[in-house]
Amino acid sequence: MQTVLLTGFEPFENEPINPSWEAVHALDGARIATASSDALVRAWRMPVRFRTLDQALLDALDATRPSLAICVGQAGGRPDLSVERVAINVDDARIPDNDGYQPIDAPIVADGPAAYFSTLPIKALVHALREAGIPASVSQTAGTFTCNRLFYVLSHHIATRAPQLRGGFVHIPYTPRQAARHPGQPSLPTASVIEGLKVIVRTALSVRMDLPETGGALH
Repeated sequence: MQTVLLTGFEPFENEPINPSWEAVHALDGARIATASSDALVRAWRMPVRFRTLDQALLDALDATRPSLAICVGQAGGRPDLSVERVAINVDDARIPDNDGYQPIDAPIVADGPAAYFSTLPIKALVHALREAGIPASVSQTAGTFTCNRLFYVLSHHIATRAPQLRGGFVHIPYTPRQAARHPGQPSLPTASVIEGLKVIVRTALSVRMDLPETGGALH
């Protein structure tokens, strides 16, 4: 049986919850069936702390030994499940992290490449999500906060130490509970996100070659 690592973040910026952890935690221990085999989901909570985030991810990878790793994060203001295309090699924090640390224009890996593309079939994931009635899109930026750092560190680990591992990042909207505190912001119920993550896991395990359909943006 394959193991799938799902990570979510702790709350930050005065939010009472982080929807990424709410959804990921609900799937801990779940078995997701594919055409070839079942997969066991393991959930791991990540800190919104630049200085300890890398080791937290490595600890999770060492503990679970997954064949697939999908990191999930909160993106307040986004209306859908945003499947990230690229991680960039820079920390440039608009706000301090949960330790009060705020790096500016700092490389994540000093000698690392400028960017990594996701090793997930991102357009196939978006297609499957939409077919399941869950709003989704390809995203061209994971930001420059801890979400992007986690995505980059995972990608660097895959490129340099674990070529058999596949992984990427997905941003999700506020929950309705959070959106009530931020009038005018879109939201998605946790139950819908959970179903979406099941679709993502199932599709990522089943699809190797991505779909040749548009997922670009004009700006």
